[in-house]
Amino acid sequence: MKKGREFLALDVGSARIKALACEARRDGTLHVSSLFVMPSRGMRRGMVDDVAEVAGAVNQALVEIRKESPNAHKAIFVNIASAYVKAQTSRGIVAVSRADFQIHHDDIMRVEAAAQAMSIPPNRAVVHLINQEYIVDGITGIKDPLGMVGNRLELVSMIVDVFEPAVKSLTKAVETAGGEVEGMIFGPLASARSVLTKNQKDLGVVLVDIGHEATSIAVYEDGKLVHVAAFPVGGANVTNDVAVGLRVSPEAAETIKCSYGSAMAKDVPARDMIELSRVDARAKGAVPRRFVAEIIEARYAEIFEFVEAELKRIGKAGRLPAGAVLTGGGAKIAGVIDRAREELRLPAQVGIPDVSRLEFAREGMMEKAEDPEFACVTGLVAWGKEHGEEPEGQGGKALGAFRKLIDYFMP
Repeated sequence: MKKGREFLALDVGSARIKALACEARRDGTLHVSSLFVMPSRGMRRGMVDDVAEVAGAVNQALVEIRKESPNAHKAIFVNIASAYVKAQTSRGIVAVSRADFQIHHDDIMRVEAAAQAMSIPPNRAVVHLINQEYIVDGITGIKDPLGMVGNRLELVSMIVDVFEPAVKSLTKAVETAGGEVEGMIFGPLASARSVLTKNQKDLGVVLVDIGHEATSIAVYEDGKLVHVAAFPVGGANVTNDVAVGLRVSPEAAETIKCSYGSAMAKDVPARDMIELSRVDARAKGAVPRRFVAEIIEARYAEIFEFVEAELKRIGKAGRLPAGAVLTGGGAKIAGVIDRAREELRLPAQVGIPDVSRLEFAREGMMEKAEDPEFACVTGLVAWGKEHGEEPEGQGGKALGAFRKLIDYFMP
């Protein structure tokens, strides 16, 4: 990315839109000029449900951002939060072409093409092609085979694809709002850039992003991304359960969940009561806090059961030493760490975005960004900066309205 260029990290969620307008300055610093949060419209389970509604909400955000960052909307890096993501492993194998058996760039390009030669359904769109490791004559774990000597070169890649209309609709909404999409990334991969350390990725860790209407995961081991998945259940399901259980409005249920709720019912004193009139003038009476916690606990148990089942499917259940790192708005409920530990049988912690390398324009912006709900958008900032700095033709090849990544997630 050219120094002095402005760009925008845009997290379009089902509940809120979060945006960070940034400038990569000539001295190498990354300056955040605007931090913007507003209610989202037209999104359902991480996908665009109404293009016009989403475009209107994004346009409202862009109007505010242009006041301080006039050009950031021309280079937008946006997350894909679809609950309909899939990941599969692909392997490419080629013979080294030169008589001296030294591996050159053309050999690497051929094996990459071979690894990418995988058919997907016509309604699916590839969003990431992630090189995991090269193999030379059976020797695994090679990051860069250039200059090595061997007869056979192999590449193991991960292909991440989503429902194609989800990509097209989100791109159309942003462009209708007056923005230009320069790159897209699956949400938990952006969050991982912001909250996971190299040591955690080396040991083995699962990032669990609990969003408003979907939960997604990214699993790392030996410094490599080994799996991604998403499930159509999130914080909104918890709120709806509370609303039904207490017979209050969803707005009141959200307040009760955030102010009085817990994902560990046994930790809530049995005698604690909630006066419903304090959160909803139309409601009467009082309910035990433990009853509310039991409702919340049941839904969080279900969320972590989805995660546990996926970890079992790939042989990683209970076998990730760095445990689970929780992000997203759903990671802020009381007791969620203990609930995750019990359900996943792993160490657990809340992931706080590392924003120490960012320079913020105003006081208080850093503190606001250091929130698990900002993990995705702060990760988009890091990805957008590095993605833009890549040489032409490496790691940022256009794929229609979005970008594919080659080697970006190599350790």
